[in-house]
Amino acid sequence: MLLFFWIFLAACLVSVLATVLVKKAAQRYGIQDLPEIEPERRAHKTAIPKLGGLSIIFAFDLITLVLYSTLPLVRDNLPLASMLAIWLGSLALGFGGALDDLKNLPPGKQFGFTVLAALLVVASGMGIPHITNPFGGKIALAGPAVGGIGLVSAIFVFCWIMGMMYTTKFLDGLDGLASSIALVATAVIFALSFTPVVQQPYTAALAAALAGAILGFLFFNWHPAKIFLGEAGSVFLGFILGILAIIAGGKVATAFLVMGIPILDVAWVILRRIIRGRSPFKADRLHLHFRLLDLGLSQRQTVLVFSVFALAFGGAAVVLQSFGKFVSVLALFAIMIIFGLWVVHLSRRGALTKNQK
Repeated sequence: MLLFFWIFLAACLVSVLATVLVKKAAQRYGIQDLPEIEPERRAHKTAIPKLGGLSIIFAFDLITLVLYSTLPLVRDNLPLASMLAIWLGSLALGFGGALDDLKNLPPGKQFGFTVLAALLVVASGMGIPHITNPFGGKIALAGPAVGGIGLVSAIFVFCWIMGMMYTTKFLDGLDGLASSIALVATAVIFALSFTPVVQQPYTAALAAALAGAILGFLFFNWHPAKIFLGEAGSVFLGFILGILAIIAGGKVATAFLVMGIPILDVAWVILRRIIRGRSPFKADRLHLHFRLLDLGLSQRQTVLVFSVFALAFGGAAVVLQSFGKFVSVLALFAIMIIFGLWVVHLSRRGALTKNQK
């Protein structure tokens, strides 16, 4: 375990240093999140530097590059194509995100960089040949092959990566929220990698590097935030978590349980926007974290609520087998529906009371 501690510590230190440099650069060149732009969904009152996610990307890519070059544990178990997809995908997201933070790109152009990153993962051959049937046996996903890549598996991986990227993107609405949930998810994947069923210490090495990179940034992103993730960081977290969930065997159910509340929240908000005839990418305050703020919770309390849910379901995923995870997913749906309806009810009652006054 000492090896993983040093990996974690190295990534954390690199991330801290990179965040300091990125913060100074963002301030110098005026790349900041201004509260007067879309003030209805801004929780901060002063200009905050963006681009912070670049420090996470840099720290993770640098440490994993060193690991792949020097550590047989990683190099002998992870194909070069998979690592290239990670590095090139993160570069695409970093470039696209920095461009968006600088130029405020329209959603269509932002979308192109996330599609490119997801396609790089599919082209690398990373896939899920089957998923475990909670009632016994396995369900094949390979299907017909195109260029040696199973079509059904490729579609599943593409949709999974895209879904994870936009979950963390939409989750990034409060100080430390997206990075805290990503840190919990990474810790769960790290723990799962050592279970008898999985036994993937090489995946644990990547998870240790990611956890260190996130924590180094989180020191500056915890409320009151001194720097924000920006577009690059918000989508990169989902990108790399999605990859860790599928690499070398698949941990999709675990990742879904950890990220379940944000995933279901994003799906519900997008559906409501479409029903109302609005763009699914148009920002508003329909997300659960904004509703909790409106109910009087502080930013830190809201982040802790989400983190507790993520840790609880993630911990269950580590110890439960397939059927237990299936039951947990059903429980997650039920809890999300009940919790969401309760929050909406309180929000409406609060708005009604305010109007009566």
